[in-house]
Amino acid sequence: MERGGFAADLLQQRTRSLDSRDAGLVTQIVFGVLRRREQLDFLIAQVAGRAPDKMDPSVRRALHIAAFQLRFLSKIPPHAAVGESVDLVKQAGKASAAGFVNAVLRKLPDLPAEWPSKAIEFNLPDWLWARWREYYGAEVAGRIAAACLEEPQSWLRLASGESVLESSLDGPIPAGARHMDIGSQSIVPLLKLEPGQRFLDLCAAPGNKTAQALETPIRAVACDTSAARLRDFVVPCPRVQLDAGRILPFGPVFDRILVDAPCTGTGTLARNPEIRWRLTPEEIRRQYERQVRILRNALACLKPGGRLVYSTCSLEPEENKDVVHRVASSRVKRVIERLPGRDPGDGFFAAVLE
Repeated sequence: MERGGFAADLLQQRTRSLDSRDAGLVTQIVFGVLRRREQLDFLIAQVAGRAPDKMDPSVRRALHIAAFQLRFLSKIPPHAAVGESVDLVKQAGKASAAGFVNAVLRKLPDLPAEWPSKAIEFNLPDWLWARWREYYGAEVAGRIAAACLEEPQSWLRLASGESVLESSLDGPIPAGARHMDIGSQSIVPLLKLEPGQRFLDLCAAPGNKTAQALETPIRAVACDTSAARLRDFVVPCPRVQLDAGRILPFGPVFDRILVDAPCTGTGTLARNPEIRWRLTPEEIRRQYERQVRILRNALACLKPGGRLVYSTCSLEPEENKDVVHRVASSRVKRVIERLPGRDPGDGFFAAVLE
């Protein structure tokens, strides 16, 4: 993950051969460390005598893994958490640091009654907490940030079109059901699809929203920039590999268009916690410029009287209202905003344009 991969994808690949209980524990530890890295570093720094970000990466990782188990999990014996992380350091060829790791973990302080800053309390970079506080206000921003520290609920979309929590099921997952966050499921209904309409899903992979749209008998075309992701598409329909940031090979022929734009994904920090440590202000600006191009190109493919929904799973105003207002402010008919901590599921923004 630290070399650029995404934890959810890597865990799915690396835990296939594990017992389900071991795979569950691995997943809990990895996501827990990613969600609470700032707090773990604060605790470690109290007794390490040096800043964790100045340590050898393998030593810091071992300390994170054990510190999370010691302070945030209740069923792991302390001696096991310490011993395993000491062994990890040795396996990484850092045997000389084994005593240091053992000493730090055995002196690790308890969780404080109050963290020294909101950025540490919410495990966010200072700049990201500051911008959320400025845009949403301290109270709402705090609820968003707190929700992003929790394990997200797993939602299913049934073949019948119903949404249910996986935890509410008594037996196995029903045939035809697929995992799809409840926030994500809220976007397609805004299109008000009708049978027989031509529908363009412009940034479609992996295809969950296309599959939801096809619950209505429509004529769909799915596009994405990645050939590999289109090959693994979850539903059979015409597919086109293209860069939506360039002029599109379609005229104004579609009744309905979905632009579920590539974005920073800050509405999904509970599900993808590594985003908080990778994101930069420059990346938000880069996404904004690309989103403006994509939305402009998409509108050129919309029939007169048609409807387009622009959506992101970002909480950043530059990627949401700023894009829509720059491109087509006079055509906006409705805007919805789903916020973690207020609404179930991931954070989402959507604007309906006609």
